[in-house]
Amino acid sequence: MNAAALVAAFPVSAADFKLSVPIECDLRTECYIQQYVDHDPSPNASDFTCSNLTYDGHKGTDFGLRDPSLFARGVTVVAAANGRVIGRRDGVTDKSYTDADAERVKNMECGNGVVIQHENGWQTQYCHLKRGSVLVSKGQSVQRGDPLGQIGISGKAAFPHLHLSVRQGSRVVDPFAPNGRLKCGGELETLWDLTPAYVSGGLLSIGFSDHVPTFEDLRLGTAPVTLTTHSKAIVGCAHAFGVQRNYQLMINITGPMGFSIKKIFCP
Repeated sequence: MNAAALVAAFPVSAADFKLSVPIECDLRTECYIQQYVDHDPSPNASDFTCSNLTYDGHKGTDFGLRDPSLFARGVTVVAAANGRVIGRRDGVTDKSYTDADAERVKNMECGNGVVIQHENGWQTQYCHLKRGSVLVSKGQSVQRGDPLGQIGISGKAAFPHLHLSVRQGSRVVDPFAPNGRLKCGGELETLWDLTPAYVSGGLLSIGFSDHVPTFEDLRLGTAPVTLTTHSKAIVGCAHAFGVQRNYQLMINITGPMGFSIKKIFCP
């Protein structure tokens, strides 16, 4: 049975346990939710809204950075509820994961992280924290909002983000739909004290370079952006999430002396 089946298998009471957003970052302007728990028991994938912000077997909620420069500055990860630290790891390198890293992160896919035990069998796990940032020790009691570390890219992480897993006993629970996805659309009882808005997609960054940047450069914010009068090319680049088939991106570029280009792209 995969994670999706576990999510829907057992009812839980959202009144028993409440979570706060586990990052000190504005989800409207600085951060965003990239992926949710997979609710589809088949090899396909579907989040709690019946949309595609997930992948097959995904067992958590991924909080990403709209501006990759925030990774260097540091975004604090905090405890989502009161509890006791029962596991922690630090020292794993921050590196964008590729298939070549499979052996390096074997049994450490979470990277640097923290596990907190809460009352009534609840657990939260915080993965991919920045190396050297973990602030808590095993056995330490923490309160909601206490700092645990910073968002990183350690373990099996392709971009800087926090992966938050919620469990009751051995069961994966989606904090946005703790009793499983009962239907598509409509209001759901959640585990959040203030439920983050669902954003189905959006533009994360847009800019120019003198050559075609790699996707990793776009994700990490390391794509060159300096252009001069001697640049041999002007390459427009954009990074978005939640893009689906038949979506369109319209770009209008203006400049001196009436210069203007308008183009519609189909990603």
